[in-house]
Amino acid sequence: MLMLKDFEPFILSCTNSTSITQKQSIQSLWSGYGEIAKLTLEGPTPSVVIKHIQFPRQQQHPRGWNSSISHQRKITSYKVEKVWYEQYNQLCPTHCKTPQYLDSHQIGDEVVIILENLDESGFAIRKTALTLQEITLCLEYLAAFHATFMGTAPKSLWQQGTYWHLETRPEELEALEDHALKKAASAIDEKLAACQFKTLVHGDAKLANFCFASDVKLVKDIAMVDFQYVGGGCGMKDVAYFLGSCLSESELEIHHEELLQHYFQALEKELNSTTLADQAPAIVKEWTALFPWAWADFHRFLKGWSPGHWKINSFSERLSKEVVKLVNER
Repeated sequence: MLMLKDFEPFILSCTNSTSITQKQSIQSLWSGYGEIAKLTLEGPTPSVVIKHIQFPRQQQHPRGWNSSISHQRKITSYKVEKVWYEQYNQLCPTHCKTPQYLDSHQIGDEVVIILENLDESGFAIRKTALTLQEITLCLEYLAAFHATFMGTAPKSLWQQGTYWHLETRPEELEALEDHALKKAASAIDEKLAACQFKTLVHGDAKLANFCFASDVKLVKDIAMVDFQYVGGGCGMKDVAYFLGSCLSESELEIHHEELLQHYFQALEKELNSTTLADQAPAIVKEWTALFPWAWADFHRFLKGWSPGHWKINSFSERLSKEVVKLVNER
């Protein structure tokens, strides 16, 4: 495998720096596919974050899902992320902050993506829990993202965004022991894929991929990272997945309807400043009906991938059973 020094001339050139004075590892990529690191630089740019993608000789998935299907999915995801930063990232509005893309470089099958250091730009806080107010701001962020890319064709991205969509998860479907949900899986996937109003979905909109300013009061105080699974689809996939990542079972029962309403109010507000303003009511109507379908879609993946996961609860079971019933009544 190549070392950072192999990419150093390119990194220095694209940042107009004279040297890399320090490297600090931030985290390893999933299943040993490289790392994310902060580089301190001598020059006009104090620091950057790099994503160094290295395909492992021996795959080591933390839950044992080591296969050619899994490997190919990850290869595609990093190609998608590179395309996102090259072609789409700059289209995000100022109140939908993402890391600025500086450049990327490939040597053989290894890639380094060079990005703005969000910590230096005022988004240094990572949270493991959110207040309801902070959740509403994250939903406003997702609404801005979805409105920006409403109707955008996912060229060179995932045709269906999200890391759990059915086509790429046959092993998890095979392992699923909920036979009713397993039987309905294709119909659920088809229902979501057939929605009239599509956008680009982030595809991994969990709390861990949000970055925050020290004092979070407005949506502009939030940024988002990790665009490996961005692609086409219904925005409810992001919303359902996000709410499930930061709310407990009881909190979901109490708050999900008001939070969903807040998301749609934000989405309508965003759409009203676009050429799709007259279609906003129809989008809200369609996506409201698809919320439980998006929830059931992720629940299907999760029960096959990790049957003991903490996100598997009575709220998810109830919504999924309601959707299965709708499938069986068709």
